[in-house]
Amino acid sequence: MAQILLHGTLHATIYEVDHLHSGEGGNIFSKLRENFEEAVGFGKGTSKIYATVDLGKARVGRTRMIENEPQNPRWFESFHIYCAHLASDVVFTVKDDNPIDATLIGRAYVPVSELMEGEEVDRWAEILDEDKNPIQEGSKIHVKLQFFDVTRDRNWARGIKSSRYPGVPYTFYSQRTGCRVSLYQDAHVPDKFIPRIPLSGGQFYEPHRCWEDIFDAITNAKHFIYITGWSVYTEISLIRDTRRQKPGGDITIGELLKKRASEGIRVLMLVWDDRTSVGLLKRDGLMATHDEETEQYFKDTDVHCVLCPRNPDDGGSFVQDLQISTMFTHHQKIVVTESSFPNGESDRRRVVSFVGGIDLCDGRYDTQFHSLFRTLDTAHHDDFHQPNYTGASISKGGPREPWHDIHSRLEGPIAWDVLFNFEQRWRKQGGKDLLLNLRELDDIIPPSPVVFPDDQQSWNVQLFRSIDGGAAFGFPESPEEAAGAGLVSGKDNIVDRSIQDAYIHAIRRAKNFIYIENQYFLGSSFAWDSSDIKVGDIGALHVIPKELSLKIVSKIEARERFTVYIVVPMWPEGIPESASVQAILDWQRRTMEMMYKDIIQALQAQGIEEDPRNYLTFFCLGNREIKKNGEYMPSEKPEPDSGYEKAQEARRFMIYVHAKMMIVDDEYIIVGSANINQRSMDGARDSEIAMGGYQPHQLSLPGHPARGQVHGFRMALWYEHLGMLDNSFLHPESEDCVRTLNDLADKYWELYASEELERDLPGHLLRYPIAIASEGEVTELPGIEFFPDTKARILGTKSDFLPPILTT
Repeated sequence: MAQILLHGTLHATIYEVDHLHSGEGGNIFSKLRENFEEAVGFGKGTSKIYATVDLGKARVGRTRMIENEPQNPRWFESFHIYCAHLASDVVFTVKDDNPIDATLIGRAYVPVSELMEGEEVDRWAEILDEDKNPIQEGSKIHVKLQFFDVTRDRNWARGIKSSRYPGVPYTFYSQRTGCRVSLYQDAHVPDKFIPRIPLSGGQFYEPHRCWEDIFDAITNAKHFIYITGWSVYTEISLIRDTRRQKPGGDITIGELLKKRASEGIRVLMLVWDDRTSVGLLKRDGLMATHDEETEQYFKDTDVHCVLCPRNPDDGGSFVQDLQISTMFTHHQKIVVTESSFPNGESDRRRVVSFVGGIDLCDGRYDTQFHSLFRTLDTAHHDDFHQPNYTGASISKGGPREPWHDIHSRLEGPIAWDVLFNFEQRWRKQGGKDLLLNLRELDDIIPPSPVVFPDDQQSWNVQLFRSIDGGAAFGFPESPEEAAGAGLVSGKDNIVDRSIQDAYIHAIRRAKNFIYIENQYFLGSSFAWDSSDIKVGDIGALHVIPKELSLKIVSKIEARERFTVYIVVPMWPEGIPESASVQAILDWQRRTMEMMYKDIIQALQAQGIEEDPRNYLTFFCLGNREIKKNGEYMPSEKPEPDSGYEKAQEARRFMIYVHAKMMIVDDEYIIVGSANINQRSMDGARDSEIAMGGYQPHQLSLPGHPARGQVHGFRMALWYEHLGMLDNSFLHPESEDCVRTLNDLADKYWELYASEELERDLPGHLLRYPIAIASEGEVTELPGIEFFPDTKARILGTKSDFLPPILTT
């Protein structure tokens, strides 16, 4: 049967299966049970029946398991499914779970063609076996379906529209009004770096300084400091700009936290317990998170530091539990504390939260100059970070790995949502009940707006997460209650995957352009070319890349301009030739190729001859520096003929993009810890947190592009990456803008890759070094198979031994 594109929202309910039992001894269950008991050698098993929903090659829903109801399992579970899938049927699969694997009972099919008019379909669908014959019992499954095409969504391609926009629906946290947001590019911004960027109302963009603000918040806290991190390294200092010194700024963060705790401040820390750092797998762990050192450092002090593994929900198999606790991470990066009113206008205090991509650990401090060699005897002498070469060290010299990242500070009711997230996590994994009851503290103002409704600088903000009941206390247990709380029920856990929902909604609302910076970009594997892989085994099922390409296709069909700009690192941090890095680059290439094929097919269908990079364009960041007098002189040399030596001689290296941000139409922004991959978007894998927000008085309206803080932040980022600003940047959807950016990035890539070096690289934004063939295949640029100074293939290499769950 022909496949039909389902792009929109599918509401599905699975009620029950009837008479699976057909009489004594002859039913499917007695046979399964006998076989299983015979194979395993122990007594009567328990039926654990669950059902799944599939669209094409993608699993999009799964019920909980019903135990001891082999004849008539009843779920009455509803699913709210974001679709961007080609499928001929909605497939309902009924399975029986057992300790080894799940046993197929049968499948029922509802043709997609019956859903396209938007009518409700409520029926008992026949359950069929592998050969599509009715199973022996003649069982049926009762389901209800209704599909809402994306074009019927009143927000589709309409932007925010007004301050009454209610936020993303079906989520745990609702949108908060009357908030204040500060956006940070990198850990620090030197004085006078950002040029004058005009905003609405005669204002100019003012940058904020992340680690300075976190230092001030910790230093001035009066009651509590709560921190979660993938990594927290006690030996780093937050203040390093000699022109902007602060009293006590030379102290390490470890000493600062110990000092504050000894002064009676409640300091609670949840740091990911990297299980690979235990025992035989070396002290630093595979990820070098310093978790054991951090725990030891705070032992017997007033700081309560808990190492928490990424515990699964109870109910999974032993194998699944082992996978989750060793393969997945706690990835949220937050600081929550309280601060005084600005200008000291009151003795009362307000909760303030920091959320984003920057961990309080080594290698993260950087400025927009992203120097490779020139800070090795100052800001980075005691913080030399270069994990892409074996044996790299300050004694052998640069290049260090520069770090580009994005973070935010939240004030108002939204800050309390971040606090509640910390409390949920502490109650689940923190051990002792050490949380302060803030409502009993007289000077803490309860959740309330921090700006007046008519303040032009106010924000509406919503908190999103990827997390499950294994990491957060108090999730409801029943699917009905979970759905009511904006959560998704899985086979054996309750999941919050609202970050993915937030991205989908923002992309669907987009009118003119989207700008993304992310450490990873892979997903929508159900739409990848399957000629050399088994797509069903990959499992990178989140729909964000497919939503982006379908958005571009819709604009091409409407003959409207639309551009998506995506900035990623050259390669994921690590040895670039290693199997895991090469596997991720291979998934990334497949994702890009899927998108470019969609775009080229749409252009061809409209009879348009145009470079697809005018609609979707990928960049990375890099730097080159000429040698200057008085530079740090290392005492040793890298291994001869190593990539390290070559990069040192060529005076170049990538700037690592660790940001997790999306800007839509200069009016809406998402900032958080979540990468665009399955680990971050799944909800049951890495735990993540993000904010999504807009300024209700700074919206993008016809003839009046948004000119608020989000616009100023994007322009500041583009200035950082390009070393210049151009008038075309005011209209990123325009062909003029995308051509200017692509031309500059092409030029900078050639200078970066060149054998010659005559001056510093004038800008850091580089073309991602790939070419797009006539049908959308992603290929090498002529003569460029490897990243400079490496033997690492730019297009990646498929791994035949690493399980995809690790690398997607």
